[in-house]
This record gives sequence, structure tokens and C-alpha cells, in this order.
Amino acid sequence: MSPINILIVDDREENIIALEALLNRDDINLFTTTSPNEALKIAWDNSISIALVDVQMPEMDGFELVEVLKSNPRTRDILVLFVTAISKETKYAVKGLGTGAVDYLFKPLDPYVTSAKVDSFIQLARTQLDLKQKNEELQNYAIVVKNSADIICTVNAETLRILTINPAVEKITGYKPASLLGKSISMLAQQEETDLFEKHLRAVVTDRTAFGCFECKFETLSHEVKWIECRVAYRNGTLFINISDITNQKNFQSDLIRSKEIAEYARKVKERFLANMSHELRTPVNGIMGITDMLSKSDLNAQQQNMVNLLGTTSQSLLGVINDVLDISKIEEGKFRIVRTPGNTRSIIQSVVDLLKYKADGKDINLELHIDQGVPEYIMVDSLRLNQILMNLLSNAIKFTEKGWVKLSVKVLESHQDKSKIEFCIEDTGIGIAQDRIDRIFDSFEQADDDTAAKYGGTGLGLAIVKKLIELKGGELKVSSKPGKGSLFCFTNWYAEAEQIKDSRPKPSVKSLAPFENVRVLVAEDNLVNQFMLSKILKDWHVTIEMVDNGQKALNKLEEEDFDLILMDTHMPEMDGYTAARLIRHKFDEPKSSIPIISLSAASFDHEQEEALQSGMNEVLAKPFQPYQLHDKMSKLLRMKV
Repeated sequence: MSPINILIVDDREENIIALEALLNRDDINLFTTTSPNEALKIAWDNSISIALVDVQMPEMDGFELVEVLKSNPRTRDILVLFVTAISKETKYAVKGLGTGAVDYLFKPLDPYVTSAKVDSFIQLARTQLDLKQKNEELQNYAIVVKNSADIICTVNAETLRILTINPAVEKITGYKPASLLGKSISMLAQQEETDLFEKHLRAVVTDRTAFGCFECKFETLSHEVKWIECRVAYRNGTLFINISDITNQKNFQSDLIRSKEIAEYARKVKERFLANMSHELRTPVNGIMGITDMLSKSDLNAQQQNMVNLLGTTSQSLLGVINDVLDISKIEEGKFRIVRTPGNTRSIIQSVVDLLKYKADGKDINLELHIDQGVPEYIMVDSLRLNQILMNLLSNAIKFTEKGWVKLSVKVLESHQDKSKIEFCIEDTGIGIAQDRIDRIFDSFEQADDDTAAKYGGTGLGLAIVKKLIELKGGELKVSSKPGKGSLFCFTNWYAEAEQIKDSRPKPSVKSLAPFENVRVLVAEDNLVNQFMLSKILKDWHVTIEMVDNGQKALNKLEEEDFDLILMDTHMPEMDGYTAARLIRHKFDEPKSSIPIISLSAASFDHEQEEALQSGMNEVLAKPFQPYQLHDKMSKLLRMKV
């Protein structure tokens, strides 16, 4: 509780001292003066609540001082007690009260009377200050309510009739505030929402909840529909309501939802398109690569062997483009995963250099490899993706270098416990990249210059994939280049060291794989080239086969005959492989309902492979595949069947 300020004005110092002695207490602040002019200054500079003023003073008497105080808005609320030794006659009392005083103290002062009167006026002053403060607050609230952008109103809780409402209602609904007083608040709600609106309001009253919030629609004077948010509080039979116009937010929210639905639909269309393209492209490539592999192992003269080798290189190049398109899509969709397993660092790097050496030799370019001794021999790495990064960067360096050299350097920048930060740098003496074009080369389907694709070929996806692959596991890629001088691509990442691993077994040829004895296989495949390739591979393994070109024919053939295993393509006309597998698992009796099924799918998306397994297939073999991979899966499932 703040102290009350009291002013004592008396031309005699001893009277002031006597009053100070009587009024000395903790809940008041005393200001004293013997000069009426100084008293005016004190009253002006301080919030004086009570003044004890002597009547008879030189220069200006008490009556004149009080008249001045009461004439000023800043000091007119001071409670004045006259202190006087003159007559107690009525005419003097009337004169004092007429100037604005509230009471008299007569000299000689009675200590008890003085203390009692001053105490009562202190309480009165406190009440007066509280009222003043509350009035100021009410005035501030009134300003806020009047100027609020929201509708603020009070409503009779029983009748729902409007008691007060601010001007914002006209801006939001078009109705003038005066025209709504005494009318039901529910008239503002859209006709279809009136009952629900009233139900929400009455729920606040019935449940005695301190606060309620809901959304509904209002209909304006011009019949425009607006969304509003209504916040309601209840007290003493009155509803206090704040209504906000949220039409813009609702429209924005609807636009966002619509945009999300469109984007989701577009994503699904794109996903279906890529899935179909994956199948339609990978399936013939699988056939081309399979037949090329068979031809390369047949008796050919040197010219024919060269042609077959070119066919194999071309099909591998085509598969690389297909994989790039699918990989960039997966990365953008957030469905690309990096899986690190133990790998031989030098073997991974050397295999990339060996694969690309023929390209460098063909252009008479030196392809150099430098691996520091400090590089760990075995690390936890996604070998396929590291291979992909190095292959892209080295291929680009060779492609854009007409003379000179391309160099791959690998070294450890720093180590911490069992982890090493390894840097891979690919440097060339090629055409280089302009400084303002460096960022552009990492955009999908973009190249450094508009005529680069025409001169050198390529999709413009390689570097985009490289950058995204490096960054997926927290790596960093840096580029520096000078046109006509060459380029330097360096990427770094942390790798955990791994224990030595056994080298994987060499890939065997078709004929070196062990034959299957007394095995009957049903093949469901609609592509003629793949039918021929599978037929040739399986016959080399002494397998008896039946070939059909859709899922329905596979079901019909399975009803007529017994088989040990089914090779099922997923995308086929009339009935796809997923549907056929589900029907086999649920419609056939044992043992046919449990027959092993291998999905020969060109699917590249994880969800397609998951769908194959969920439909009842035992294994998924993605096209294109090597014969030994098919042999391994067949051997595994046939052993399990026995």
C-alpha cells in the first residue's frame, strides 16, 4: 500500500512541528512549508491527497490559497482541512467550506480529535485514489473496446439480447451498433448456423465454464458470409463476447489444403509415372543386358565380340540414365536412404578408376590415383553410393577434358577416436566452369552452359545427384574452377573405421552354376525378350518351365499343373503380379497356396517392393539382374520348401 501525501501549510514553524509530531506514521508522507506560494509549487509537483492549511497567514491567507488550489484541475481534488484559532462562528465555517475545504481543526489542537480526523480523511483519500485509478482503467478499456478491430459486446445470458456492442460490428457485419441493442445476438449468425451458435453460447452458461471458444459463420447486412471466431466468458448473468473476423485465415487455410491436395495428387501421379517408366524402361534393358551377356559367352569372331561389347556398354549407359532419373526423384521425395556397411576403401576407389580407365585411354588422358597411407583400409560406407559419386565426378572430369590429366586424390584431414574425416578430390585440366555458373551445375537437368549438352551430351543430373548424396549424410562439397584451366571438386565426410571383411565371391557365369534336378518353374512374364532370356537361363540349369504372359494365365496354369516355384513379373496386362500372388495365397489349397514366388520386378521404389512382399511373394529380384542372383534366390527357396 503506497503512502498518502499530506501537505502542512502554516506561517509559524512551531505549529508545523506540533502537527508533524501528531501525524508521524509510516503510511503517510509529510510535506511542510511556511509559504503559501511554495505550498502551490509542492502541490503542483507532488500528488498531494490532504492539505492542512492555516487560515491566518501573511501575503496570502488560507482561504485564498485553497481557492487557487481548487481552481486548478491538477490540485482541485485535494482534501483541505483548515487549521484556525479564529472564532468558531458559522459565517467563518461557511466561508471555509465555500472555498472547498472539507473540515476544520481548531487551535489549540486536541491530539485525539486531530488524529481521528486525519485518519478518517486518509481512508477517504485512499478510496478517492482507488476510484480515480479504476476510472482511468475504465477509460482505457473503453478506448480499447471502442477502437478494437473485433466485435466486443455484452449479452443477457438468459435472452441472448445485446446489452452493449462496440463500433467494430458495423465494419464486420454492416449493422450499426445502435440498431442491434436489445436484439438477439444470434441474428448475426448465418440462418443455417443459428441453432448451433445459440447452443455454443448456452453451453458456456449451463456448464458454468469460465471461457468458451468456437467458430461459426455470420451473414452480413449485404448477405456476405464471413467466418468468425467467438470467445465467450460468463459472469453474473451476462455473457462477455469477443468476435474476430477470421474469413481471410479460413480462405488461406482452404487454399493451403487445396494446394496440399493438388501437390499430393501430383506427387502420386509422378510416383505412378516413374514406377511405370521404371518398369517399361528396365524390363527391355534387362532383356538387352541378359542377351548381350549370353552372346558374349558364345562363339564369336573378334568383330562380333566388339559389337557385343559396344552393345553392353550402351545398355549400361542407358541403365545409368534411368537410375539417375529415378534417384533424383527419390531424393527429392525424401525416400532415399544411405545404408553404411563395412567396405574396403581402396577396392571401392580402385574399381571406379578401373572402370573409367578405358574412357581416359580412349581420349589419351592420364587417369591418376593417389591414396594416402593414412586412409583407413576398411570403413563404414554405402559402397554403391560412394561408387556413384566418384563415378559421376570422374566421368565428368574425363568428358570435359580434351588433353592433360584427371587425378583422384584421397587423404585424411583429421581423426577422432575411431572416425576419420576423409577428403576425395577430383582434379582435371579440362574446359573449366565460369564462376557465375558454378552454382547452376548442381541444379537438376542443368549444365554449365546452354550448349554443353549439345557438345558433350548428358542429362544434367549427375552433379545434382552427387551433391544431394554427399549432403544426405552430412558431407560437404566444394568446387573451384577456371575456364580453360580445369576444375577441382572436393568432398569430405566423416567415416567410422570398420573391421576387415571377407571379399565377396566372384560372379559366376550361367553355365558354371549348379543345375536344378526335377524342378518345374512357372514363369509369368509379358516381355518377349525377357521370356527368351529367362527360358535360356533356366534351361541351362535343367529346369522344366511353363511360360505365360499375364497373372490370370498363371492362375489357370497353376490350377492344371503342379510347380515347385513361380517367377512372377509384377506389371502385366489383364492381371498384374500383385493380384495373382494374393489370389494364390488365399484361393488355392495347400500345397499350392504356399508355393514359393519370386517377384521379377523392374520396380525401383521401396513401396513397390514392400507391396510385392505384402501380396505374398517370398523374394524380390529387381531388373536388371545377374543370373547368379536369380540362382541364389531359387536355391534358397527350394531348400526351404524341402
